[in-house]
Amino acid sequence: MSEPITYLEHWDRTDAFDPPAVLRKLSAEQPLSRMVYPDGHVGWLATGIDVVKQVLSNPAFSHNFHSAHFPLTKKGQPFPTMPIIPGLFIHMDPPGHTRYRAVLTGEFTTNRVAVLGERIEVAAVEQLTALRGLGSPADLVAGYVQPLCRRVLNDLLGVPDEGGAILARLSETANDDAVPVEDEFAASSDAFLYLRDRVEKERADPGDSMIGRLTAVPGLTDQEITNMLLVVFAAGLTTCEGALAATSLALLHHREQLEAFRAACANGAGVDNAVEELLRYTTVNQYLIFRTALTDVELGGHSIRAGDTVTISLPAANRDGSRFAHAELLDLSRDPSGHLAFGYGVHICLAQRLARRLLTVALRTLVTGLPGLALVVPIGEVRLRARTSVFSIHDLPVRW
Repeated sequence: MSEPITYLEHWDRTDAFDPPAVLRKLSAEQPLSRMVYPDGHVGWLATGIDVVKQVLSNPAFSHNFHSAHFPLTKKGQPFPTMPIIPGLFIHMDPPGHTRYRAVLTGEFTTNRVAVLGERIEVAAVEQLTALRGLGSPADLVAGYVQPLCRRVLNDLLGVPDEGGAILARLSETANDDAVPVEDEFAASSDAFLYLRDRVEKERADPGDSMIGRLTAVPGLTDQEITNMLLVVFAAGLTTCEGALAATSLALLHHREQLEAFRAACANGAGVDNAVEELLRYTTVNQYLIFRTALTDVELGGHSIRAGDTVTISLPAANRDGSRFAHAELLDLSRDPSGHLAFGYGVHICLAQRLARRLLTVALRTLVTGLPGLALVVPIGEVRLRARTSVFSIHDLPVRW
């Protein structure tokens, strides 16, 4: 086997849509390769879709923070290992993870998402009206993407706009390398205290909201509920904003695909499939998906030792040519089923139904409501959030 690559090679993203060239090359030639982590640990990097699915579905691999090696630093500082925190289920293994996820599953049923979807329809139209009011040109991220996604997440949790602003600050600071880590920790503390206060009030007088329903679940403490809500909001907002910004940019850059999407919206067929292809092509979850082997495991022809961490590249897996022909192309007519934009296995995105609904409504409203929508600047001048765990865009100047 060749020498291990370093984690720094992860960051060499030079394109608004494509994963770093080294990852695409590995996906085709060496889908499981050795990688040196920032702390010196020599673990693994999985880029092929088959090996990625094996890791994410195998209970021999743990998602616990306390046993992991991290594929990146936290804004230039060593990423701290953490104990298991009650309610922070995103980095738990079963049965702890299963317990919390089961409680939240009822918040994302088909029926509940349908109700939320009706509100998203109204919110998208209202936000498009607000965008028009700004005048052309305008920033699509600040004028449409962020306010719409934040409104949906606020509605999901049942928090007022002023509370949503406190929570959104955590997402902003965590996904911006220019913000000092101290500011991120302060935003995290503010968000926790705000939500804990909401939980205490809802426990005393529960309403018809996610927070109110969680306080009625026997055995859940205020700390557990608060941390569960932090996960839902922070992870949901960051990924939804990133995905809506990235898919919007992809359509604006690929004009023939934009027209194909607009035609699908007009005739009512193919929109869902088109959104799946946009999700595959953009895949915004980049660098903080990893698992640590609990025992020795044979994987992809290699021996993974207990304690070895395997980092997963979902963007590379979704460009695996063995699964998707001409995977480097955005093709809304292709069958993109089996993509991993929402992950895989027991940790697959809990809110994927809602995320799909939000993207579908937001993109349809945008392209049909502004038929002359176009980029103001060349694609190379669009400012990307490329060195973050969730890929996104700083601003997106558009005209109509």
